[in-house]
Amino acid sequence: ELAKRGHQIFAVVPRRADQKPIETLDGITVYGYEPNRFLDQANLFRQINADVYHSEEPSFGTVLAQRAMPHKKHVITLRDTRLLEDWKIEFNLPSYSRLQVLKNWLYEDNPLVRRAVRNADGLYAASHVVAGRAVIKYGLAQPPALLPTPVEVPEQIQKSPAPTVCYVARIDRRKRPELFFELAKDFPQVQFTALGKGRDQQWETALYERYASLPNVCVRGFVDQFNAGEHTSTLAQSWIMVNTAAREGLPNSMIEAAAHRCAILSSVDPDGFSSNFGYFAQRDDFARGLEWLLEDHRWQALGEKGADYVRQYYETGRAIQQHLNVYQQLLGE
Repeated sequence: ELAKRGHQIFAVVPRRADQKPIETLDGITVYGYEPNRFLDQANLFRQINADVYHSEEPSFGTVLAQRAMPHKKHVITLRDTRLLEDWKIEFNLPSYSRLQVLKNWLYEDNPLVRRAVRNADGLYAASHVVAGRAVIKYGLAQPPALLPTPVEVPEQIQKSPAPTVCYVARIDRRKRPELFFELAKDFPQVQFTALGKGRDQQWETALYERYASLPNVCVRGFVDQFNAGEHTSTLAQSWIMVNTAAREGLPNSMIEAAAHRCAILSSVDPDGFSSNFGYFAQRDDFARGLEWLLEDHRWQALGEKGADYVRQYYETGRAIQQHLNVYQQLLGE
């Protein structure tokens, strides 16, 4: 969206699969570095020579950016600030392995990263729940201001005539997708659709084999939400989105689901999205929550309420303008 408005945008990310060192995607110049050579980021930051370096979640890359370009402006958006108990959940329910969790912890949550957070020219949070955690984690005097994720809110959508429930998340242990499939067992009259792919392919395959016989479940795997209509059509048709994660910040999938008038059925309640726009399954009582939402079509009014909230705070044009205001104020423009 920033590139569409004529700004020169770069991204620095770890290279994956067949990604080239330099690529152009939707008007953005994407630089990739080898994951085991993360110090190479510093040279890329110097080469780019940007006016603003914006970290979407702080990491050791933030440290390198600040040290490589100390006279530039550095902005951080806290997206999923994790306290010690959150890291414990990650360790007990690893996406790939416990060793990978330890590596992530060292890269994202060391004393240098904490200092970089306090030294940022602009510090923001993508949700109120994360802002509250940041006060505890970084010893801030006040919570960071909200800098919302841009989300499209469709003007019109067509819901499925039959009850339809979706899951939009990685198929990882922390997300507990097995609870979604168990829910499908209890509601054979409801269609369940799962979008997502995991990092541990062996665990994911075993999970699918366990629930392969369920006739009311459709697993679509990874869907590119920016280049395929399947992501949007799934949300548009679904009545309810289920989030079974053991912990979350405020996931984009929850905001996007609310934008598509889906009620939220979730075991976590970031920024009140579940309790205000659906059912907060605080005790993993998903069956009770789904039954309550389906009864008298409660999901419909709650879905509309969620869309109104997203439109007010996260709508793409509004959110992008907030980003531009931040950059312009920092640059004195």
